[in-house]
Amino acid sequence: MISKLKTHGKVVGAKQVKRAINSSNVEIVFVAEDAENKVTSEIEELCSSKHIEIVHVDTMKKLGNACGIGINAAVAALLK
Repeated sequence: MISKLKTHGKVVGAKQVKRAINSSNVEIVFVAEDAENKVTSEIEELCSSKHIEIVHVDTMKKLGNACGIGINAAVAALLK
């Protein structure tokens, strides 16, 4: 599932993911387990209220690599 981040449309980062969720443009949200709760909690609540699937990833480094970026990522979303 996480491999789709390299081949499909995506957004990375808390602000961009929140914006995409609010515009109903998100299929799945990926959240890094080692990300700070203050960054991920609001996104997880939004996903829950809008019935968007959340996939947990072990580390921010793994999520960043899956997105094809050279930095760690706390959250990312696969777009519809």
